[in-house]
Amino acid sequence: MRAHLFLGLVAAVGPASARGPFLQQISSTSWIFGNDIWNLTQGQTYATNLQYQGSDAVKGAPGHYAGYDGESNLQYTSAKIVSNTSDYTDISFSSTYGDLHWVIYPELAGAYQYFVNKALPDISIFRTLWRLDPARFTNGYTTTKDAPLPDFSLYANATKAQDETFQLADGSYITKYDFSNYVRERDFVGVYGDKTGSWYIHPSYEYQPGNQLSQTLTVHRESSKGDAVQLNVVQDTSHFRVGKPVPQPVGKIWGPWLWYLNDGSVADAHKRAEKERKTWPYPFLQDQAYHSRGNIKGKLVLSNGRPAAGAAIFLGDTDTSTRPLVQGANYYYTTYADASGKFSLDHVRTGNYGLYAWSNGGALGDVYTNFTTSSVSITKGKTTNLRTLTWKVPEDRTRVFQIGDFDKKSLGFTNGGAPRQHGLTEKGPANLTFVVGTSKTSDWYYASSKLGTWDVVFNTTRPSTSATALLSLSLAGYSQSTGLTVYLNGNTTIGTINKETQTSDPALYRSGTTSGEWRFLQYELPSSALHNGQNVLSFTVDRYTLWRGILWDSIILEWVG
Repeated sequence: MRAHLFLGLVAAVGPASARGPFLQQISSTSWIFGNDIWNLTQGQTYATNLQYQGSDAVKGAPGHYAGYDGESNLQYTSAKIVSNTSDYTDISFSSTYGDLHWVIYPELAGAYQYFVNKALPDISIFRTLWRLDPARFTNGYTTTKDAPLPDFSLYANATKAQDETFQLADGSYITKYDFSNYVRERDFVGVYGDKTGSWYIHPSYEYQPGNQLSQTLTVHRESSKGDAVQLNVVQDTSHFRVGKPVPQPVGKIWGPWLWYLNDGSVADAHKRAEKERKTWPYPFLQDQAYHSRGNIKGKLVLSNGRPAAGAAIFLGDTDTSTRPLVQGANYYYTTYADASGKFSLDHVRTGNYGLYAWSNGGALGDVYTNFTTSSVSITKGKTTNLRTLTWKVPEDRTRVFQIGDFDKKSLGFTNGGAPRQHGLTEKGPANLTFVVGTSKTSDWYYASSKLGTWDVVFNTTRPSTSATALLSLSLAGYSQSTGLTVYLNGNTTIGTINKETQTSDPALYRSGTTSGEWRFLQYELPSSALHNGQNVLSFTVDRYTLWRGILWDSIILEWVG
């Protein structure tokens, strides 16, 4: 069934005679398009009047739009059908910066979407989104949170604490960041009510920047008008990390993903997501580079002979000096090694990549080095076999103590990995004593924020006269202005962590409890200050900033030599 193309100025919502997908121009910068199940009116920027289930699902909200970095929204100058087959119709809306495509099937409630870059500037954010009727879409869904959106009436008497974060009279907070999550852990996201659901389903995240630790916004309540907001952030090198704009190559494609409508059933959306993953890569996308794919496999073994069991694997840029969380100009793939260190990735776009690996805790929880190589090539229709790769780890080391697994996350500590909530840092202790050999990992708190001192009491004996003590601090994140000084045995300064030595990431003050931007710091302890027997390492917060602080991953002390 081929699409109908209607030209000329008309006032109707949609042609009554239309069967299957259609596109109808109603003014120089407005069009109606859709199929027999739904239709939509696209203006120069906003798409409104979403007719589905016999009524408008947008109502007074702005509807659908796309843009980059804040409110730099696309303005469309033309629309056309670029592909019209018996199965589907691909409609392209063109702007100066790129083309947004809607791929419509006759019997599909919703459409596949993808965006092709033409002239975007260096960007941190690119997203499409829906702002929908709040009475119809009352709940938000992500992989980690399925809950009602905050009632709009709560905002009327709330005090604004920071961007889209409000304090209620009882002292609690509501914020758009509570629905954020890790991009590559999602099944789908959406907003729904008793009658209708609107969902974004991504069968692949290859066009998303960053590695497994990349996280961004999903759904929330718009605070000024109450709209139900369904975000589709497909480029983010800003939120929850040390942000950086990234240049985008001409022709880069974000997508395709599926925008899916149903009767509000989360279970049905689950089934649809499973179906989409099985049919990806999508055959309808007419782009040679998209269909040029190969596979990769290999095995990682530590230089001491241990398998890299459960290691996090990231196929990223060949420039391995670029931080993984701000790699965002190309296509990216992630997986985890099995218990023997083996890993594989299928349907990888052809080209050259860098391969990165790091501990994801568990069997590798004591490994703080990373593995990187920039010499990985993917060939169409072939499997690149990397065979056995050796991951160098330090030797001649004797561990004195370790607090927390090394995984670039705060898991294992009190409130580490807790459901996102604003202000959780304030529930942490000002002072804490951790006794090595007696205290548990969970006795440590996920973040240091309040003025005070956290002491680590430990016993050690120098193994040889030539041995040196090395303190390694792995931070899962750091948020602005907090100052922390490390002391040994009360009066020897080991190092400082503050705004002069670290660049801030916003994870902690945007409801993050697991990770922001990872940092790794090492300090050699002076021999003269370290005793044979009992010692105390002190972590003293001497500069306090509300909701900011240090997000912990692991603290390791070891003898070298």
